[in-house]
Amino acid sequence: MNRSFARLGLILVFILTACTSTPLNNPYPAEEQEKNVLYSSFSARPKHLDPAQSYSSNEIVFTGQIYEPPFQYHYLKRPYQLVPLTAEEMPHPIYLNAVGEVLGEASSSEEVAWSIYEIQIKPGIQYQPHPAFAKAGSGEPLYLNLATEALEGIQKLGDFEETGSRELTAEDYVYQIKRLAHPKIHSPIFGFMSEYIAGLKELSQTLQSVVSKEQGFLDLRDYPLEGVEVLDRYRYRIKVKGKYPQFLYWLAMPFFAPIPYEADQFYAQPGLVEKNITLDWYPVGTGPYMLTINNPNRQMVLEKNPNFHRETYPREGAPEDEMAGLLADAGKPLPFIEKVVFSLEKEGIPIWNKFLQGYYDSSGISSDSFDQAVRMTGNGDTALTDEMAEKGIRLLTSTAASTYYIAFNMLDSVVGGQSESARKIRQAIAIAIDQEEAIGIFQNGRGIAMQGPLPPGIFGYLEGEAGINPYVYDNVNGRPKRKPIAEARRLLTEAGYPNGRDAETGKPLILHFDATGSGPEVKARFDWIRKQFDKIQVQLVIRNTDYNRFQDKMLKGTAQMFQWGWNADYPDPENFFFLLYGPNAKAGKNGENAANYANDRFDALFEQMKNMENSPERQAIINEMVDLFRHDVPWASGFHPKQFGLYHVWYGNIKPNLMANNTLKYAKVDPVLRTQKRQEWNKPRVWPLLVIAGLIFAGTLPAVLTYRKKERET
Repeated sequence: MNRSFARLGLILVFILTACTSTPLNNPYPAEEQEKNVLYSSFSARPKHLDPAQSYSSNEIVFTGQIYEPPFQYHYLKRPYQLVPLTAEEMPHPIYLNAVGEVLGEASSSEEVAWSIYEIQIKPGIQYQPHPAFAKAGSGEPLYLNLATEALEGIQKLGDFEETGSRELTAEDYVYQIKRLAHPKIHSPIFGFMSEYIAGLKELSQTLQSVVSKEQGFLDLRDYPLEGVEVLDRYRYRIKVKGKYPQFLYWLAMPFFAPIPYEADQFYAQPGLVEKNITLDWYPVGTGPYMLTINNPNRQMVLEKNPNFHRETYPREGAPEDEMAGLLADAGKPLPFIEKVVFSLEKEGIPIWNKFLQGYYDSSGISSDSFDQAVRMTGNGDTALTDEMAEKGIRLLTSTAASTYYIAFNMLDSVVGGQSESARKIRQAIAIAIDQEEAIGIFQNGRGIAMQGPLPPGIFGYLEGEAGINPYVYDNVNGRPKRKPIAEARRLLTEAGYPNGRDAETGKPLILHFDATGSGPEVKARFDWIRKQFDKIQVQLVIRNTDYNRFQDKMLKGTAQMFQWGWNADYPDPENFFFLLYGPNAKAGKNGENAANYANDRFDALFEQMKNMENSPERQAIINEMVDLFRHDVPWASGFHPKQFGLYHVWYGNIKPNLMANNTLKYAKVDPVLRTQKRQEWNKPRVWPLLVIAGLIFAGTLPAVLTYRKKERET
């Protein structure tokens, strides 16, 4: 019996001692506990990681850290300022007139026929290790023209044993620009850029005829592009139609990052394509990080690029940055973090709980957790709750240069087009959707109801009476007040649908709303939007699907109504108005005009406005464009969000940058402090284990006594 009790004691000791090491709920490997790793999450699989195709916010989280265009935004300075990344310096455009004569920098848009940009990149920049660069002893590519048997053991990129690298050249940038015109890539900015980059449209036509005849790798080096040429190993030139000052902003986006022809050639091999080993799945770049694990059903991992070139933390910033400690690492080499782990989280509650436990280093604030995280002060400002402050959590806020909107498909036979009936249906719905209520319910007041396509902080946005949409709001002492629902019903009657029914047939007006998402919060949003349509007796059918299928519907133009959003690529009104530019339609053209809105006058004004410097003349044109938008109602409703971010005490060098997408290299963590806090916040509750052990002991004791009694009798 003594030996049995001893065994029970050992079991109890083991249980208790096991609770004093790494927290039992730690979701990460124990060996990572004090390593320089950043932990984050993602909720949807990135569809594209090819920089010629990728254009979604959930994709640029990865592509922004891997690819390096020639320019980037200064991390700390405000207003936002472009600075060189791989380029030696910022170029100054050379303006030419129609006969090729050089013009002065102050020349008007009407005088300028061409803008020439010469870009010189820094020597010595190397690509990340990659099988495409691996060489055989003869100097030939090691993994090219792979036979079927050579691919038998290859299931992912990491299965290739050998890797190599080479220096970044100007030709790699030119090669990527040509890829925008490739007919099989379907770049979302091709239609837009073909109006600017000389010869891009003609190159696309040439490649279409070639692709129809040839299969496999198409070496774009063999096909010249009039507007883009290599000058030497480190210099290339871009020729842009007209005067387009915003073009430099585009050169800070992954669309214009370099792609080596070796990678294009490597990934074009049929055996790899069949295994989904493609550039869209395994990017290759010169940036601070490289994607080492791509398992969108569980985890995606970025690791430090061992070949990353020398880049240092900024030495200058805004006046308040030094006081905030944001210049303490000035001049130190980047990146600070060795590895970034993104875990799949489909629901907001697990993200929030893991953040509070210290297993995610930062977090947004969902509606469910808002009251737990944030309180309102007496003067209407926001501050952290005592619970958050005690944990050392910091709250950083910023007004996003973003627009989230509910839109109509202007190609639709019921709600689309320029007929008076369709327009009044759209206006009625715009009044019925109470965006202020939605912001209060689902955003906890973190947003501004849309009065036009431009968010605050972008040139052209107007405050006060001039900024009120008169078709949806009444002006009450210079502030907008949503028109009464009776006005929406009157408009619907004039459109031929009194009480939500066709005046001729008596059939109810049924509209379809395409959406994505799942979970209780999404269901609540769906219920809310149905109620908005119920107010005008219109039946709304919500067709919920996954994001990739939703994108396919948008490309085909089969959605009737939908909700989407836009984060500014650069701080200029052109970047929002091009979402409504006719030639940039989503359906059939793969542009970003998701509503497929087309108005000849609007398009003409856009073409006039887009190349102008900010001025009173540009403001006047913008005002007319906003008036057309309000009258035609391609977007029913929307808001500009206010961003709230929470960061743990061990997460440093954080300053919201709404333009830059490559900011992970500046971030810093203190893994030792993080480990201490995790242990402090995740102490196990020992008493349930003691109770269980006691129950086991009590349940075992009679059997042990009985057994020992029989043993003695024998």
